[in-house]
Amino acid sequence: MQLPLIVGVDGSESSLLAIDWAVDEAARLGVPLRLVHASMWERYEGTVPPGTPDPPSEQVMAQNIVGSAAERARRRNPEVRVSAESLPEEAVFALVRESRHATALVTGSRGRSELVGLLLGSVGLSVAARADCPAIVVRGDKAGLDGLHERILLGVGDPTTGAEAVRFAFREAEARRCTLDAVRAWRCPAHETTDHPGLADEPERYHEEQASARLDAMLHEAMAHHPDVMVRRATVEGPARKVLLQRSAAADLVIIGARRRHGHFGLQLSRIGHTLLHHADCPVAVVPQRT
Repeated sequence: MQLPLIVGVDGSESSLLAIDWAVDEAARLGVPLRLVHASMWERYEGTVPPGTPDPPSEQVMAQNIVGSAAERARRRNPEVRVSAESLPEEAVFALVRESRHATALVTGSRGRSELVGLLLGSVGLSVAARADCPAIVVRGDKAGLDGLHERILLGVGDPTTGAEAVRFAFREAEARRCTLDAVRAWRCPAHETTDHPGLADEPERYHEEQASARLDAMLHEAMAHHPDVMVRRATVEGPARKVLLQRSAAADLVIIGARRRHGHFGLQLSRIGHTLLHHADCPVAVVPQRT
């Protein structure tokens, strides 16, 4: 059974962009699309008795949001299978639960109730930090949203945080038939011992070679399984969050891994994740790696 691509919808402009992006993504992947609106209207207005002629205003709003979202999705691509549901639950809780049975989970970057000035809504941030499947926050400029660059950017980490992200990135590049830019950032510490023979003469060269070797090791298996994907590999000196943020301007999707620890309920995002989710020029996918 094909797991659906799930979109969190709330009627905001950001949510509408997320729907459009998700419809295109579902079509590429050949999976159904499930639209989910989570609202606590039952808690505030009470459960509606059967046969009530006039449902509460919040319930009507929830129904309108779901109906409009489904209509928009079907207009964009009638061939994508679309289902929609309104859940009387808190949004983050509902979407994280839904993520256990999803190909990926998509949200907008801002909700309709977010404060002016926030760069990323609390729902998008919380879902990206807790989802059990790849979580994609739709944001960025028009070129990135429309996929005009024909490039995916992958921030390559370590096996403990990035192995699933690598597999996800290759599947995306294959589905899109686009180039995959695989980047690993490296830095030369200002204060380190030179006991290692490789550090004695050219420490910068040593660290770059180490980054290149780790990049090759992370990509090797996925390249073998996806021989048709064109990969451009790069090792770049500098903080990873700055390197990826700068390169996101020429990408249609930036992908990073995130470690998920069992029994840990706080936000599980790195500084790289926070930076990209708030400032990237294209949609951002956070792919969980279970420990």
